[in-house]
Amino acid sequence: MKTRSPILLLAAQVWKNILFRPGSKALILVMNVLLIGFMIVGFLDLNEHQRQVHGFGEDVRENWENSPDKHPHRMAHYGYLVFREKFPLSYFDFGMDSYLGNVIFLEAHKQNTANFSEANLSNGLLRFGEISAGMILQILVPLLIFFWGYDLITKDRENGTLKILFAQGVQGLELIWGRVAGLFLASLSLVGLPLVLGLGLLFFQPENELLGQSLIQYLVLALAYLGYFLILALVSVLVSAKSQSSKSSLTTLIGFWLLFTLVIPKVSQVLGQSFFPNPSKIEFDSAVEEEIIRQGDSHNPNDPHYAALKDSLLRAYQVDSVQKLPFNYSGFVMREGERLSTETYLSHQKKLQETFLDQQQVIRMAAWLDPFLAIKLASMGLSGTDDAMYQSFKDQSESFRYELAQTMNNLQIDLISNRVKSSSDPSARLTQDHWKSMPDFHQQFLPLGEVLSNEIGSLLILALWLVAGVALSVFYSHRIKVV
Repeated sequence: MKTRSPILLLAAQVWKNILFRPGSKALILVMNVLLIGFMIVGFLDLNEHQRQVHGFGEDVRENWENSPDKHPHRMAHYGYLVFREKFPLSYFDFGMDSYLGNVIFLEAHKQNTANFSEANLSNGLLRFGEISAGMILQILVPLLIFFWGYDLITKDRENGTLKILFAQGVQGLELIWGRVAGLFLASLSLVGLPLVLGLGLLFFQPENELLGQSLIQYLVLALAYLGYFLILALVSVLVSAKSQSSKSSLTTLIGFWLLFTLVIPKVSQVLGQSFFPNPSKIEFDSAVEEEIIRQGDSHNPNDPHYAALKDSLLRAYQVDSVQKLPFNYSGFVMREGERLSTETYLSHQKKLQETFLDQQQVIRMAAWLDPFLAIKLASMGLSGTDDAMYQSFKDQSESFRYELAQTMNNLQIDLISNRVKSSSDPSARLTQDHWKSMPDFHQQFLPLGEVLSNEIGSLLILALWLVAGVALSVFYSHRIKVV
């Protein structure tokens, strides 16, 4: 008759002991209810957000197309509103979504910020709703794993069971991995059902164009969390193996939890901002405006830059006044001004984004010391709620804004006479058919390859933590003290 593996026997023992601890069943039930509840709340919030975004977007488009006949430059200043959509997996981990703007007003000559973030508009009840399933998995589940695992070996040493296990031929590595396996299985009782139901929610979204990408990202995300819990189980058992008593083991693990979830994340954030300080919004806008003023004011006919531009055009077309040019000179100046101001803004924006990336790099470096940071970064990235997805939306909005402004300028250049003295002149108005020809804004999410590329570092860190845990378990398996 074949004897069962000691690892399986030890794992089953750990699972049974945890399950029958006072309060464990209640904790498992509460954790499952919390995770499933917050996933459903996040899912409903996501669908409501998408419904509102599409409804507002249709209203904006209808108002744009039905705008009365007018001068195209006035239409450029009339502007356009674009709304940020959420990625289908954002119900799992809210990440930065609650603190980022959702609406941008696009107009000529000016880049506006995204406004109306949920954090600024929410009341206390909605702020409570910002707790996500990802947040619970990152912070609360580890605390339970540490609570269940702190005495898995110290208790055997204290009550003399460890001597009996070794006397029966159990090896140190079998002891460690039996305890780890049992603790990991116990953690699955907390997250297994919610993770399966979370996957099912993807099939109930009204828009499933991104279903394939979302499924792949969700599976990678679920595997990352399972790896995270296995790391925590390893940490718990190894600390228990090294500690002299259950009390010291629990104290050490609570210290690790505070270090991982509070100290290292906050210190890394402060260090990133200290090493790579970013300008305030006022400083940024002032720097952009000063450079644009130095380049020239397209609304000032006596500006040196545009005066020189006018002279060069008159010489090129061999005419003595702008009224004799074969195109609308005012529209040409507006197009040139839009080009210069946009180039200036983008150059400053690029430097600002590089500063933010440098700050994030400090946090990513700190993740080598902290698996919590690694799983947090991976979770936000794979859920589509990180800065990369938000920056993609801003870049697309700016491209659309520039295209809209230049389209209106080109309409003025091509269709409005040079002899028109004012934009209020009836002959300077274009029909609304020209507004309808302008394409609508359609946000594109980052493709799967780019998302995985962005988070490969965080996933690699988790993998290396696992490898380090396995190596330490082999190392300490020969050094477990019986007394």
